[in-house]
Amino acid sequence: MELNLPQVDVGLFTNRINEMKAFYGGTLGLQFDSELPIGDAFTQHRFAANGSIIKLMEARNPLPRRHPGGYETIIIASNRFPQPEAFNDPDGNSVVFVPPGRDDVNQIEVRLGVSDVDRFDAFYTGALGAVAIGGHRYRIGETVFATFRHPLAKAVRPAPLANLLEVVKAMAVLGIRYISIHVKDCDAAFQSATAAGATVGVAPATFGTVARAAFVRDPDGNFIELAVSNLKRG
Repeated sequence: MELNLPQVDVGLFTNRINEMKAFYGGTLGLQFDSELPIGDAFTQHRFAANGSIIKLMEARNPLPRRHPGGYETIIIASNRFPQPEAFNDPDGNSVVFVPPGRDDVNQIEVRLGVSDVDRFDAFYTGALGAVAIGGHRYRIGETVFATFRHPLAKAVRPAPLANLLEVVKAMAVLGIRYISIHVKDCDAAFQSATAAGATVGVAPATFGTVARAAFVRDPDGNFIELAVSNLKRG
């Protein structure tokens, strides 16, 4: 698929937005970008990380606990840290800072626990067009993804959802829940990914004046947004 931006965004859901904003903006020192209402039940609070946006999805209603496996760790390259330094945010999500170039991370890396690393190898390189860099690690633009075998992760093939708001509701579980890949043509990227084996989350649709977006799901059902966004960064 043809990228519009070389950085992939990461979305987290939380009920503790004040503590999370203080952590990402204060403790980690990430720059606040903007706020975006999502329907009546969610607000997206956006923080910049080396060109990616960390999207804190504030949920008005109580969220269930996260599922085993899936997106588990965000690694951020930073000159502020000569050695890797690990943090846990107020919800227990893992965030690690590393010096630029450490393990080929010059922007951000996302690690996820999966049911079958070989199946994910075919998915990332085939359905998402990622470049394999060895050790079950892949690059989409500047962003690195790494998979590892998680004993509780399970392969699933869920049914498509009706619209973008239903996708947001389905993702609404505590933790790191989705990634957003910025593409030049949402419809073409969706067709390419699903033809190569990605499960349909929701077909391309226009979200107000904000974006045209679709969602696909990986072999374990984790959500991946394919978006053409009209939002300005910074």
